Amino acid sequence: MANGTADSSQSRYKALIEKIFFGNFRKGDKEVSFEREDLPRAAKALGIQLPKNLGDVVYSIRYRTPMPASILRTQPKGMEWVIEGIGRSCYIFRLVRINRVIPNVGLLTIKIPDATPEIISAYALSDEQSLLAKVRYNRLVDVFLGIASYSLQNHLRTTVKGIGQIEIDEMYVGLDSRGRQYVLPVQAKGGNDQLSVVQTKQDIACCAEKFPGLVCRPISAQFMADDLIAMFELTQQDGEIRVVEEKHYRLVPSDQISLSDLKSYGTTMA
Repeated sequence: MANGTADSSQSRYKALIEKIFFGNFRKGDKEVSFEREDLPRAAKALGIQLPKNLGDVVYSIRYRTPMPASILRTQPKGMEWVIEGIGRSCYIFRLVRINRVIPNVGLLTIKIPDATPEIISAYALSDEQSLLAKVRYNRLVDVFLGIASYSLQNHLRTTVKGIGQIEIDEMYVGLDSRGRQYVLPVQAKGGNDQLSVVQTKQDIACCAEKFPGLVCRPISAQFMADDLIAMFELTQQDGEIRVVEEKHYRLVPSDQISLSDLKSYGTTMA
């Protein structure tokens, strides 16, 4: 029943977004702007019930589900539509070059002694929450970047000039051996969800505005098959999100890390 309700909501969300897009789109457009207030008008025109949480309509299409097929058909080859915030309750469909952050399945797997408290593993409510907890309790940000890091806040909701409201899955601050200080926005994805380059761009903009004295190093984490955790350090170059480094970690009991594993890490990653 729950799945049916979720599917129904997604169909309604897509119908609303489709109505708004084609109400403003003209052939050849590379940008199509709209406001949250367009949602009630679209719902009235379609004769469907307006969702209680208007923000969830846009959030869902931006991060959880694909665009309606009719919108995808308007994409030129090598380009795709994304939805970006351009102010409070204001958004824009924008054509950008296809830009994906996808784990490299051929990368070496590094075994890490699992320090996740069993009670946390037992009661984590979602893939994303479970992933954030595993990253936190196993200090994977420290291990990955080679610095001391500390969780500042999770699910940070704030507003950014020129973008509007954003949410960062978890924000860390860090310190290296030379005293340099860092701000580390972390994005987490589980299941079939893909890492969002739009969200990473927003995270970078947020850090530049809120923490101008700190070095911003965006991190993304994603569950792969068999609970393998892919960690990415990202940056923005020429307007696109690029991967600086990628590593894959598997959390295991310490007795499952052999001497041969340790020797291989010493030779392959020296």
